[in-house]
Amino acid sequence: MKILTGNDLKTGDVVWWDGADWVRDVNASADVGDRADEIAAREEAERRVNVPYAIDAERTDDGIRPAHIKDRVRALGPTVRMDLTRRPDDANAADWVV
Repeated sequence: MKILTGNDLKTGDVVWWDGADWVRDVNASADVGDRADEIAAREEAERRVNVPYAIDAERTDDGIRPAHIKDRVRALGPTVRMDLTRRPDDANAADWVV
């Protein structure tokens, strides 16, 4: 399957195309097939997302798994300790990590 990813222009968050809008949960991603370039160009022109691009992924029992390690890291969130994130004093900080 092909899914779209990019970064939200307002927050910088990693986002995924769900078929109608950009979301932070990779598991909500829609298979864009051969429409990836068309959707990416439209969304970037509307200044909703920065540099959207298509990636290969597969749907597994655990959810959608990007094929490339870089995109798996982007999907799972920071690989650093939570106390080093933007919200070190927020006990619920993990909730905003995809």
